[in-house]
Amino acid sequence: TANAPIFGVNVNGLINVWNKNAETVTEFSREDTKGKNLVRDFIREEHRDRVQEVFTKALNGDETANFEFPLVTKAGKSVEILLNATTRRDEQGNVIGVVGIGQDITARIAQEQEYSRLIDSANAPIFGVDMNGDVNVWNVCSANLTGFLASETLGNSLVDNFITPQYRPMVAEVISRALRGIETANFEFPLMNKTSTKLISILLNATTRRDETGKVVGVVGIGQDITARMAQEQEYSKLIDTANAPIFGIDLNGLVNVWNRNASKLTGFASEEVMGRNLVNEFITEDYKERVQDVFTKALNCEETANFEFPLVTKAGVRVEVLLNATTRRDEQNRISGVVGIGQDITARMNQEQEYARLIDAANAPIFGIDVEGSVNVWNQC
Repeated sequence: TANAPIFGVNVNGLINVWNKNAETVTEFSREDTKGKNLVRDFIREEHRDRVQEVFTKALNGDETANFEFPLVTKAGKSVEILLNATTRRDEQGNVIGVVGIGQDITARIAQEQEYSRLIDSANAPIFGVDMNGDVNVWNVCSANLTGFLASETLGNSLVDNFITPQYRPMVAEVISRALRGIETANFEFPLMNKTSTKLISILLNATTRRDETGKVVGVVGIGQDITARMAQEQEYSKLIDTANAPIFGIDLNGLVNVWNRNASKLTGFASEEVMGRNLVNEFITEDYKERVQDVFTKALNCEETANFEFPLVTKAGVRVEVLLNATTRRDEQNRISGVVGIGQDITARMNQEQEYARLIDAANAPIFGIDVEGSVNVWNQC
């Protein structure tokens, strides 16, 4: 009545146990199998040697657990069985045969094969390692991306053979954490390319891999090739850094994460001195902090501001007037990640305008002006 296929053979390999579940799984009744040779009559030819070896070992007292093999059904189909082969003894302790307690894993095997096909045909690099860090999954996309075929990677250490030396400790740590059940998302690292010195930048999700009992058996990494994106970002970074205008950026917390050369030249602060510091609190004059913070808060809520004038404080304590366009910054998933400000130093222009205003006001002649609506906007002392 056991809810598992159980069958047994005597010392000659002839079937003498065949329970109801074995009948259900194979469609052979007990009468159909009794006295027949299990290996010769119910195992496909290509698997007979392996199965016979397991039974021979069990007849010598060497039992086997979790041995996978296919049984042939009455309809000629294969049923995948996971077997524990146990030595059978009489009351005197003499070996009289072998009993096998199995589990029908046909559906599980089919599912694993389907998963394997999905992984292999996925439009993303997917690779996995076992408990020793050796590659045991390497899909077609990984092969196309790196030039290394699965046959060249399987069984080899991922970290030692396919990661650049400077990144090996970091990648090893990510794998080690995943083997302890601590998964990592969006980890960037470079993979080696077989045919080129050019590295491939991968954005990786490292996931703990478990067997059907929940035991950790390795790590699978689902990646994204971000080589082109990284190259583009580096190009953008160069353009920003060499731009003939002060450009600075902040993250969601208002901390500086972009500070180009022109911003350094204008303020006297090198990028290393400002990175990670609060822009408003530390580099804006007290009378403008609230207004500048309001501009940044609006930009973080997708409300961008153009031609906003505000003063920056230089390292020497001098006030520099900046005309700013504050633009919302987004990541590759289009999520808001901060604000970038492209500015223009208008200190000289402001000084000139103030000088013109003083000259007009002190002129020995009546000077007045109107705007486009005819309203007075200049009226000097004379």
